[in-house]
Amino acid sequence: MKKELITRLHRSFEDAAHEQDGVEFWLARELQDLLGYTTWRRFEEVIDRAKTACANAGQPVPDHFADVGKMVERAAQGVLQPAMPEIAT
Repeated sequence: MKKELITRLHRSFEDAAHEQDGVEFWLARELQDLLGYTTWRRFEEVIDRAKTACANAGQPVPDHFADVGKMVERAAQGVLQPAMPEIAT
């Protein structure tokens, strides 16, 4: 890979990072786009394989993959409701 492409990809991943209480994490739906997956179903399969690899490496999966949910506001009623499931990595 060319150095410019590697630099651009690294910057994209760093820009997508979130931080809470000193912990850096990424949201799967944002990584889905960065990695070029057009459907959630296909990307979720990749996440499942990554969780299996994590477990096979002797790492506790919940330490690396957290099921999280976002709340979104429904425009018609102005109330918050859960969005689609999300995974933080």
